[in-house]
Amino acid sequence: MFVHTGLIMRADSALEVVGTMAHETGHVAHGDISRGPEIAREAMWRSLGALLIAGAAGVASHDAGLGAGTALGGISMAQRHFLSFSRGQEEGADSAGVRMLDRLGWSARGLLRLFEKLEDEDALVNDRRDPFLMTHPLTRDRMDFMRRHVADGRNGELPMKLDQAYLLVRAKLDGFLSIPGTVLRAYPASDQSTASLYARAAAEHQLSHRDAALALMDRLIGLDPGNPWFREMRGQILHETGHPREAVLAYQEAVRLAPDQPLLHQGLAQAMMETGDRAMLRAAIGQLDIARRQDQDDDSTFHLLGVAWGQLGDMGQANLALAEEAIRAADYPLAKRFARMAAETLPQGPAKLRALDIGNAAKKENRE
Repeated sequence: MFVHTGLIMRADSALEVVGTMAHETGHVAHGDISRGPEIAREAMWRSLGALLIAGAAGVASHDAGLGAGTALGGISMAQRHFLSFSRGQEEGADSAGVRMLDRLGWSARGLLRLFEKLEDEDALVNDRRDPFLMTHPLTRDRMDFMRRHVADGRNGELPMKLDQAYLLVRAKLDGFLSIPGTVLRAYPASDQSTASLYARAAAEHQLSHRDAALALMDRLIGLDPGNPWFREMRGQILHETGHPREAVLAYQEAVRLAPDQPLLHQGLAQAMMETGDRAMLRAAIGQLDIARRQDQDDDSTFHLLGVAWGQLGDMGQANLALAEEAIRAADYPLAKRFARMAAETLPQGPAKLRALDIGNAAKKENRE
């Protein structure tokens, strides 16, 4: 299950995000993901059968239009069959999702609110649309179910820290992904909430107003000195405006406050690498090793390791790190090349064996 920035920015509260996640968890609990390919395969065979029948009808009647009409009708029936299963999935996921929320004592009104937004949009474009061709069930049907449940179910609030965290996440996304002028209007200076200060700091940084951005971050750190992400963003602003040594201090404090966050270790390592201080390169590699152990799916850590080892002049380790990055990206020719260069220069030991393993794994016959 993936949580996209679009959902976070579109929602108005953490309850809407939580409701959506409960719905999607309902899909997983019902096994919808595993059954989907089977139903899709059946729909494909129905479509193929329709095309074959259409071709035969067109040849027999010498009427190409008849064949095309038959094909379209058959494909439409196959689509309806597949999407009718989707409607059942969606309704089942709604039901499972609200039961989960009930067990937690949290209200489902966030999911209802999101449905209401979708209904407002659908009303503009779907007046004449065949309801059987909609990917999801009719919004009205689902909303009726949600309204009944919200009226009869539990209406507990989320823990306050979740709401506060959500507002900060959305503010940071707004600040970095939206047009700065729009952000400054949406979060005016008269709004002194932490979310507003956070969004404005990101917007000021986007506008290259370094001092204004840092002043806002300093205010936030004063309000919540234990928040590692305020320190992280202060480090980012300093790093990206050409002050890597000061950024190192900010990132070090962030890592101290949240040592289990790989992105913080990665940010600290990048700032260390930008100082030009050779003595900091070993420490940067140590930070990247921590980040790699904490998050084994982030390929960018291997890229940074390759750069850091290269700056130290250890090309064996640098090529090994770049081989790791390449094979994870399924770039097998590049993985073989870097692995071969690494194996040629590394001494006997685990690192050399790893390079040989990558080289072998990247060979076509082994991949097959």
